[in-house]
Amino acid sequence: MASAYDIIVIGSGPGGYVTAIRAAQLGFKTAVIERSYLGGICLNWGCIPTKALLRSAEIYHYFQHAKDYGLSADNVGFDAKAIVERSRGVSRQLNTGVGFLLKKNKVDVIWGEATLDAPGSVTVSAAPDAPRNDAPKGALGSGTYKAQHIIIATGARPRVLPGLEPDRKLVWTYFEAMVPPAIPKSLLVVGSGAIGIEFASFYRTMGAEVTVVEVLPQILPVEDAEIAELARKRFEKQGIRVLTGTKVTKLDKGADSVTATLETPKGNETVTVERVISAVGVVGNIENLGLEKLGVKTDRGIIVTDGLGRTNVPGLYAIGDVAGPPMLAHKAEHEGTLTVEAIKGLPVHALDKAKIPGCTYCNPQIASVGLTEAKAKEAGYDIRVGRFPFIGNGKAIALGEPEGLVKTIFDRKTGRLLGAHLIGAEVTELIQGFVIALNLETTEEELMHTVFPHPTLSETIHESVLDAYGRAIHI
Repeated sequence: MASAYDIIVIGSGPGGYVTAIRAAQLGFKTAVIERSYLGGICLNWGCIPTKALLRSAEIYHYFQHAKDYGLSADNVGFDAKAIVERSRGVSRQLNTGVGFLLKKNKVDVIWGEATLDAPGSVTVSAAPDAPRNDAPKGALGSGTYKAQHIIIATGARPRVLPGLEPDRKLVWTYFEAMVPPAIPKSLLVVGSGAIGIEFASFYRTMGAEVTVVEVLPQILPVEDAEIAELARKRFEKQGIRVLTGTKVTKLDKGADSVTATLETPKGNETVTVERVISAVGVVGNIENLGLEKLGVKTDRGIIVTDGLGRTNVPGLYAIGDVAGPPMLAHKAEHEGTLTVEAIKGLPVHALDKAKIPGCTYCNPQIASVGLTEAKAKEAGYDIRVGRFPFIGNGKAIALGEPEGLVKTIFDRKTGRLLGAHLIGAEVTELIQGFVIALNLETTEEELMHTVFPHPTLSETIHESVLDAYGRAIHI
């Protein structure tokens, strides 16, 4: 006899486990199905371990510039194995934490691979090919499970392009890039989105010669063009070679190196490196779930939903990466929360993707929310743009981080904040102020009358707003 639940969530990544916990909080008998590792890609092989790697690189960078702070640090070096182990340790700690949270909230964990048999029915089988199969104590196993509501949260995997297939030795995805046995002397990063740029930043800081290739005319394609150009200049100043409007047409593998043929705006060229990182995006894990059998509507590799997770099949929902961009952990978490609250009958609104922030944790950090300047103009807004450089901020100068910019975009007619784009120290933490402002439909007047603490980097937010209205003080 099948085990019965109110809600079953397939996948325990940030979207899945948060959704399951919120469902349990709302009184639903809940289970989560996982085939590989609690916390999903983000916690185990993405967001969290990369930040641990980047933190090691950041501290190494500061050691190298100790003299700038009146300090001395001689014979500075690093242990690549120890850096990786620290990163993996951070992931293990959080992986254990997810298991604790699920247990605390009385969410059952079912270990294995899920297939949808019929509406409301899931068959779970063993997943011997999973990257890691460490079922937590007390997890349920293979069998048939029933639920009135089933939520798909199976996440995504690296996109593979023909000719750029990873071999785990010479051509890496983010999986291999996160656990290098040693830091390569040279590296080609294909793709300049957040994943590619973060790895380019990490490996360059650790001493590798890095080339970044982007097929589009702008690196960080989703960012405001002005911010992306500033980022490019900073990267190039650090010694990263950036090639835009360029694609890799061929990879020739040697014993311990790869020669890439690049088609650039100036003609073809070759570059030989020790390793290649393919960072050309991700694709949703929608295969082998039984979606076709149930007639679930998909479009270009994602499951079509209505903004509250509902698919065209009653009782079946999808959240996170499988439900489409932006493919971000915090989007998945919020989407899942909205979905179970809608199931409960609570008053919720469809997710407004325009208010989802994006962060890139490179050096310098980049963060944004809302419309870019180009998109605002494209949408027909008459806009005001404010800019404030970090060089005018006392805290930034004291930190030794005077290179940065905060850019704000307002509707000239109403004063409504439309977007904010930042580059510089700790901007991934500063962006939340703009996110709150957007959600509260804040106007320029309210922001200008807000008192920001001094001395803080957050004062750059205030000054950028003032600048949009010709009132900036410190520039």
